[in-house]
Order: sequence, then structure tokens, then C-alpha cells
Amino acid sequence: MTHFSMAAWADFARGLITEGEVRIMEAHLGGNCADCKDIALFWNKVSTISSRMAGRSAPAAAVRLAKAIFPVNRTVPKRFIRIAAELIFDSRVTPALAGMRSGWQVGWQCVYRAGESIIDLRIEPGYNASRAALIGQVSNPSLPGDKLSDITVQLKSGRAVVAETRTNRYGEFQFEYVQQPRLQLCFILDGGSRRIQVPMKKIASHKALTDQSHLGPVPARKRQGTGSSS
Repeated sequence: MTHFSMAAWADFARGLITEGEVRIMEAHLGGNCADCKDIALFWNKVSTISSRMAGRSAPAAAVRLAKAIFPVNRTVPKRFIRIAAELIFDSRVTPALAGMRSGWQVGWQCVYRAGESIIDLRIEPGYNASRAALIGQVSNPSLPGDKLSDITVQLKSGRAVVAETRTNRYGEFQFEYVQQPRLQLCFILDGGSRRIQVPMKKIASHKALTDQSHLGPVPARKRQGTGSSS
């Protein structure tokens, strides 16, 4: 018994074959070929679902993520204006609370000002030191109604792009990445004519900080006497 290919059954389900071919394939199904019946049923279901979804629009969030994963080839200007980013808050240099000699924290939070834009970043390390998660938001206090969606955000190591995403309608973005030296966060504005670059820090892992917290204070070394015993 001659069987038909997957592509042939897909065309059969979509009605893309001639009437003669339809009669031959229907006769084949009538011959109790279990394998071909399963394939034909599968493609009929796929065709039915595809027909129903053809008239529906994909959610905006799904479209935005798809564009971030599969970016469209777009012409990027060779020359661009680099907007300087000024660090205005760093959680690592925040003074300890009154009465506390020292403290430790997991992650790093910082705020940058670049022109009229404010960039709020929060980096959380993974359990192992190799990975970290970045959550951020771009805002414009001067123009709260300014469009902040679909801004391309790239995490770069030198010229290589480590991760890429786009902001949502609130200017928020997030992604996970592998920690490595020389990381910079790049915001591409106005089709690439303006860019904001922010340096990134390597964050210690949860495991490393937990291990250090159990070490306790370092014992003081005994000073050796300089005089001779009698």
C-alpha cells in the first residue's frame, strides 16, 4: 500500500489539490490505513484552528516580545548622538542605618539621569554567580505622557549583543543574562539616531553572599612581642 507524505495531507486539509487527487486520497482513507487517518485528522485540526485565528489580532504584548526575539532588519544610522548618563542613586553606597556597624544586601539598585529621561534599574543575581536578572523602567518626569513603549534595550559586551528586548507601554523591561565583564546597557532612541549607554556591575550570587554571612568576623592576629625573655 502506497502512503502519502505529510505535505500531501496538509494540502489535502487546506483544499490545495485537484479533485482527482482528492478522490484518490479519500479512497486511501477508506482502505483503513490507520497511519494516514491520524495524519489527515491532525492536519484537519490544524487547518480548522488556523482558519479561526486568521481573523483575530495577536495580543500587543506577544507581538512586542516576538519583535524583540526576531528583530526586523532595520537601517541603523552609522552616526548617532550619545546621551550621557549620570548616576544619581546607588544602593551600594547608601549609608547604613543608625546603630548598625555594617550590613549586606543582595542585588543592586541604581537610578540614572540621561537628558530628560530617568532610568531605574534593579539587578538580582541567580543562585550561581553566572546568571542575573535585570528589571528596569525608563520614564520622563518632565513629560509623563511621552511615549516610552517599543524602545529597544540591548545588553552588550563590547560590540556583541548579549540580550535584547523592548519596553512595554509603561517603559518597563526585563531579561536574564549571563554575567561577564564589560557589560553595558544600551537604549536605542529615535530609530538609532540617539543612544543612552549605562555601565553594568557584576553582582555576587545568593550562594556566595550566604556563604560569606556564615563566616563570622575575622579573628584578630596576635602581636608577637619584641623583647627577650629572661
